[in-house]
Amino acid sequence: MARYIADMTDQLQPMPDDWQRALAVVAHPDDLEYGCAAAVADWTDGGRDVTYLLVTRGEAGMDTLDPATCGPLREQEQRDGAAVVGVSTVDFLDHTDGVVEYGVALRRDIAAAIRRHRPELLITLNHHDTWGGGDDRYWNTPDHVAVGRATLDAAADAGNRWIFPELVEQGLQPWGGVRWVAVAGSPEPTHAADASAGLERSVRSLLAHRTYIEALTDEDPETYCRTFLTGNAQSLAPRFGGRPAVGFELFTR
Repeated sequence: MARYIADMTDQLQPMPDDWQRALAVVAHPDDLEYGCAAAVADWTDGGRDVTYLLVTRGEAGMDTLDPATCGPLREQEQRDGAAVVGVSTVDFLDHTDGVVEYGVALRRDIAAAIRRHRPELLITLNHHDTWGGGDDRYWNTPDHVAVGRATLDAAADAGNRWIFPELVEQGLQPWGGVRWVAVAGSPEPTHAADASAGLERSVRSLLAHRTYIEALTDEDPETYCRTFLTGNAQSLAPRFGGRPAVGFELFTR
């Protein structure tokens, strides 16, 4: 798998558009809403099929709610947020929130989903140790790192019938049709999708996680969501022809 590398001063290239099916694999409910929902809204508007796969149900995400109560609530908020941007299929893997482990079991589960949904574009969230760049860096969570790296590996696993042969026995034939893996939220973006048309819906999609957001911040939820998403999209505009954008680090296979 080769990587396109861009300096932070480089212009971002447009995301590929010659694909029909995408699978987005992330650790928690809200990861995609914080990361790339504006791009997803534009893609589904264009007739493309996008499926979400959540490795956990985010059950450890709120100190004020025990996991047994929090998990189902966050699952429903994720389904509601996905629907806002045109995503109807949202699957969950039931790994334990907060202690997701990179390893064979996680790779197998993601490879199985890739074989099931047969995407050309695979999307995940920042797998690097940190977010941001320069002096504005902060530590990433182990769940994000584990899921992002396992997704990169599972793209190859899914196409090799001799890796996880038990999946073939389950009727999941190899799928080597993943052409790109796009990492949202990467501190090293190389490509971008225009966020102009989907930005408003991305705000509403993140707002669907209202219970979580209200536990996270004392700010007005709508103000918080709009400020965060608009600020991120506008920060990439100088590198994308002046247009608000969602950035991706793009790997090609």
